[in-house]
Amino acid sequence: MIARLTISKSLKRMSRDKRGRGIPVRSTQLTATVSVALVLVILGLTALLGLAARSVSHDIRQQVGFVVVMADGASESQVLSMRNYWRKAPYVANVRYASAEEVMARWQELAGDDGSEKALLGVNPFSPEFEVSVTAAYSNPDSLKAVTDAVRRLPGVGDVQLHSDLIKAVNNTMHSLTLVLLIVAVCLLTISFVLINNTVRLTIYSRRFLIHTMKLVGATPGFIRRPFVVSNILQGLIAAAVASTVLGGLLWYLTTVDPEVMRAVGVDGLIAVLAALFVLGAAICGLSALLSANKYLRADYDEMFC
Repeated sequence: MIARLTISKSLKRMSRDKRGRGIPVRSTQLTATVSVALVLVILGLTALLGLAARSVSHDIRQQVGFVVVMADGASESQVLSMRNYWRKAPYVANVRYASAEEVMARWQELAGDDGSEKALLGVNPFSPEFEVSVTAAYSNPDSLKAVTDAVRRLPGVGDVQLHSDLIKAVNNTMHSLTLVLLIVAVCLLTISFVLINNTVRLTIYSRRFLIHTMKLVGATPGFIRRPFVVSNILQGLIAAAVASTVLGGLLWYLTTVDPEVMRAVGVDGLIAVLAALFVLGAAICGLSALLSANKYLRADYDEMFC
């Protein structure tokens, strides 16, 4: 009991002492908190960018699909049956129907020739069309091929137009973007751990003589480590709160400029990123404090000056 009281008094006295050659504890902790917060802000920005890219990728994938051209002389019942078919199909994200007259008007607009209707001799050679957009899960070439092969066998279907080159280009671009973001995230996470670890080690280094003093009066390693780990976990949580405030303010400002920004990120995604910052801040700071405290627990008195 006396040893514990002695340790506690030594801990308080060493924490308040700023006259020695050591680094002031409060100044070091403030610097460490700001440094950790800046690192977490960068990580949070990367995560939000990844969420926005994923949302944009999902929207682009849902624009991918095919065009179903009804056969010449397709009956109204066949067209109606085709409409009902799209309502039940699990892969359909959106369907736009164009009658034969609408297809002809669109062709005339694209042709830009006032005599185009006369050239057709008043006959409409076009058939009704269904422009089908599929869900993101079916936007790969293999799934679309299986879907279009089944659609071609439906009664009343004349042709199915699938833009396979565009689909491959979109998928390749999205895969490359995902890979780049994943590599950047892993690199940033590694760099963040190194930076936060060095920052926490600096705070432990400034109190290395306190650790040695506690060892001399008989404190156990667990008793010595506990306050350092707990204080650094709290420091990580404070840094995460600062980083979350910065990211929230930045996202709010961007939303006032363009409301689509918040839609791209999503409320659930924002909450997940902010929660991850608190977990990362506490985990990395706590682990770094544990490793640094263990280092000085194993060190001799002469090694304290290294």
